[in-house]
Amino acid sequence: MNKLKRNNWIFAVIAMITIITLAIVITVFFKGLYYFDISYLKIKEATLLSVEQIKQNYDALIQYQSIFYQGPLILPDFTMSESGIKHFEEVKRIFEVIQVICAVGLVTTLPICIKRFKERDFLFFKWTSILTVVVPAVIGFLASIDFSKAFIIFHQIVFRNNDWIFDERYDPVITILPESFFMHAFIMIVVIVLGLSAVSFILYRYLLKTYDKGNASIN
Repeated sequence: MNKLKRNNWIFAVIAMITIITLAIVITVFFKGLYYFDISYLKIKEATLLSVEQIKQNYDALIQYQSIFYQGPLILPDFTMSESGIKHFEEVKRIFEVIQVICAVGLVTTLPICIKRFKERDFLFFKWTSILTVVVPAVIGFLASIDFSKAFIIFHQIVFRNNDWIFDERYDPVITILPESFFMHAFIMIVVIVLGLSAVSFILYRYLLKTYDKGNASIN
């Protein structure tokens, strides 16, 4: 594999990671999905809180995940156990890493795209599209077989303790965070990733076609 091809694959991997982390960041901070699920999943029926109170607690939880927020997690209507607080702290650290990777990836990928465009080397976009389809497709297929089992395995791999296993008697916030919501969030991530992959492939085909037409007109 020559240097140009090797660099294209390396850049494609960077772009793939950027796309996946971007999809995660968009999904996590897109409150509309959860607001929809409050009604769709009948979350209100699982608690004595009003819809507005549920939204306020969820908003506080999402604000806590932001890398720009470094204060304690304060939920207006829920108490939490020490293990519950510890788990959300671990989740926050993971999301902060994802946000940093996403930001670095965007800053890195944009100049690469511009450089490849100027060099008329469009394979980078094609390989990015292929990689970005394969990874979520495999993960999505495995998760679709049994999401509950995949959900448990994911937590067992990512977290080195059992703090993620909530008891609603001590951490009642779990009543407004049903597993089905996380499944919907996962689906949204996959859809965004596949959508951006499609954009990358369409861009590749468009640029290739445009460049070929330009060469034909010159000749």
